[in-house]
Amino acid sequence: MRFLPSWRPVAGHGAVAPDERLPWGHTLLMGAQHVLAMSGSTILGPLLMGFDPNVAVLFSGLGTLLFFAVTGGRVPSYLGSSFSFIALVVAVTGYAGHGANPDVPLAAGGIVAAGAVYALAGLLVWATGTGWIERLMPPVVTGAVGAAIGLNLAPVAAQRIGARPAEAVFGLVTLLTVAVFSLHAPPAMRRLSILCAMVVSCLVYALAANGLGLAPPIDFGIVRAAPWFGLPPLRAPRFETHAMLAIAPVALVLLAENLGHLKALGAMTGRNFDALAGRAFLGDGLATMLAGAGGGTGVTTYVENIGVMAISRVYSTLVFVAAALFAVLLGFSPRFGAVLRIIPDPVLGGLALGVFGLIAATMVRIWIEHKVDFADPRTLFTVGVTLIAGAGNLTIAMGQVVLGGIATATIAAIGLNLILGWRGRRRPLPSEKE
Repeated sequence: MRFLPSWRPVAGHGAVAPDERLPWGHTLLMGAQHVLAMSGSTILGPLLMGFDPNVAVLFSGLGTLLFFAVTGGRVPSYLGSSFSFIALVVAVTGYAGHGANPDVPLAAGGIVAAGAVYALAGLLVWATGTGWIERLMPPVVTGAVGAAIGLNLAPVAAQRIGARPAEAVFGLVTLLTVAVFSLHAPPAMRRLSILCAMVVSCLVYALAANGLGLAPPIDFGIVRAAPWFGLPPLRAPRFETHAMLAIAPVALVLLAENLGHLKALGAMTGRNFDALAGRAFLGDGLATMLAGAGGGTGVTTYVENIGVMAISRVYSTLVFVAAALFAVLLGFSPRFGAVLRIIPDPVLGGLALGVFGLIAATMVRIWIEHKVDFADPRTLFTVGVTLIAGAGNLTIAMGQVVLGGIATATIAAIGLNLILGWRGRRRPLPSEKE
């Protein structure tokens, strides 16, 4: 098999396969659309952690190019900021939720560690196949962990909105704006609902704050003072044992997430990507290590871009090369970063409230689609304990090793599923008797 496929020109007006290519002008336009689709979440993630959004956008592009190379240009995916890191990064760094995070290097060291674990798992899957991953993390586990992440992030959203009435109003306006775009906008705009809601809500806030004096004004001088082009503020990671051990378990969440994306791509394209799962995990892990090495957020394959593919039916992997190059260019624009940094906290809080809620609610869909049996006490115990551990941020400290809520929820989900599913001495349930 060749390292890269031979992309043949697309024939007809139907779906565009991963190894087909559009005319170059169309490829660039589709790439720009994918940048728009990923930008809302990729920007929101670092802002909630106090990371520089320019750096995150830059490494989303570089990470996508690295993923493209490792998978041999055969898996159509874009890599953007992962929300799975937010709660752990906030906990490890003690981030107060406003402005720049003063301890980005400490978090970056943990992100590199998570990427290394993820990459090693990718090598193992490449050698052995995905069967053990699917047995270790069946739908009951992946759904429970995903829902626990959404619930664990709830305080981050609440703190961003603020406690004063005016802040709560702007947060609620933002939340409703996201809902309106998600439900009632044309199909193409629904995939850009976060970005559209961010723009509209910022305009409403600027009118109320800068025009009517109802809230702290936005300082547009920051944008005017920023140059159009320049190097983003890269930060070298600092490796400390407690941070690395706290953040590294996120790799398990990313594995399950990426596997789900590969299954979704297979359903859309009619192709089986299981043989490429190990390379996809390795590419995502290396991209996360690369991002952490420069002070960026961990990355993951993005469902927003899968949504764009579902609508457009264009799966050509060359489109993602174009998207990645656009993102790299944006990463080298300090003015673009300055625009992102002046987004008001209540707007970010409203966006976060909607996004984190959807993360939790979407996991219910996984259970429904896979017909998870909630009449089975094993399911109830596994899901219930996982949700409480995540929502309550159950933290276990063992010397320098500190396991936060997401880590303990992940361990609980996997461990309980394995222990309660063992049939060696367990009395069978009535449904299991013949």
